[in-house]
Amino acid sequence: MIGVPGVREARIHSLPEALARLCSPSAQEELATLTGEGILWVDLPPEDQGRLSQEILERALAGLERLACPTLARVPPEANAAIEALAEGFDLRVDASEDPSLLLQAIDHAPLASLALVQLLRHNVHCDLHQGLIAESWVYSTLQAGPEFRQWRADHSGRVPQEPERPVLRVERQGEELALTLDHPARHNAFGVALRDALAEAFRLAATDDSIHRLVMQAEGPSFCSGGDLDEFGHAPDPATAHAIRSTRHPARILCGLPQESSAKLHGACIGAGIELPAFMTHVAARRNSFFALPEVGMGLVPGAGGTVSLPRRIGRQRTARLAITGERIDAVTAQQWGLVDQLIP
Repeated sequence: MIGVPGVREARIHSLPEALARLCSPSAQEELATLTGEGILWVDLPPEDQGRLSQEILERALAGLERLACPTLARVPPEANAAIEALAEGFDLRVDASEDPSLLLQAIDHAPLASLALVQLLRHNVHCDLHQGLIAESWVYSTLQAGPEFRQWRADHSGRVPQEPERPVLRVERQGEELALTLDHPARHNAFGVALRDALAEAFRLAATDDSIHRLVMQAEGPSFCSGGDLDEFGHAPDPATAHAIRSTRHPARILCGLPQESSAKLHGACIGAGIELPAFMTHVAARRNSFFALPEVGMGLVPGAGGTVSLPRRIGRQRTARLAITGERIDAVTAQQWGLVDQLIP
C-alpha cells in the first residue's frame, strides 16, 4: 500500500498480483469505487517472462474492461509486445518514472464521475459516433442528479442566466463555404443554450444544402470558447428532459454526420465544448496561444459536448481519460504532438 496525501491508500500491484486479481471473481467488489479500493494500479515490468499467453492476455483485458473502478498502468520505456498489449487495456497510463499522485487525487476528488468517465470511454470504443453520443448523454444526465455535481453546484452558485442581447453566432455564406463565427466575446463564447441552438441550426443548414461544400468555424474575442456557460449549469428541468433535449439539439450529432469538409481555427481558451466540437472536424488549426482543458469531471460530470467520442478518435482513450480526470491544461504544441490539432498558425 502507498499513502498519498488526500487520497485513500492505493495498493501497487506487480504483474503476477494483477493477473491473479483480474482472474478472481471477488475482484469486482474488492476493487470497486463504492465498495473497495477504488482503483487498480499496476507497475508493469519490461518483460512478461512468459506469463502473458494469448489466453491469459485476453482474460486480463476482459477483466480490465469489466472493473467498476479506474485502472492505472505504470509502464517502462522499453516494454515488450505482450506488456504493451496489456497496457493498452488500462484506462490510464503513466511513464515508469512518473508520480501519479495528481491522478490519484483527482480520482479521489470525484470518484463517481471518474468511474463513469472510464466506463463510458471503454464503452465508446465499441460504438459508432451516434451511439457514443447517446451513451455520453445518458451518463452526463445521470451524473447531473449525483452528489458530486450537487456539491459543485452548492460551492459555485452562479448568476441567474441572462438572454444574450444579440445573436451569439454569425453565419455567413461565401460561395460554396459556410463560415460560422462564435460572437459573444464578453462571455468568452461560453457554450450556453443560445450558442448550442444556433450551432445546431447552422450545422443542419449545411446538412440540407448540397451547394455548401466547406464549413469553417472560428471565434471573436480573446477565447475561442471557454466551455459550458456555468450560469446555466443545472438549470434543466430534470436529467431525463435534459437527455431528451440533448438527443435532438446536440450540435455534435449533426456535425459528425456532415459530408462536407470542415475546419476550425482556434485561439486562446479552448475548454470543454471549445475543443470537443472542433475535434469532430476534418481539420483543426490553432494559434500558438491556444490552450485546451476538459474540466467536467472535477464538477462531478463527464464531457458533455461530444468529447468522449471526438477526442479518443484523435488522441486515444488513455490521453482523453487523463485530460478529463485531471482537468489539466495542455498547450498548442502538445496538442499538435498528440494529434488533437492538425496545424499551428501564427
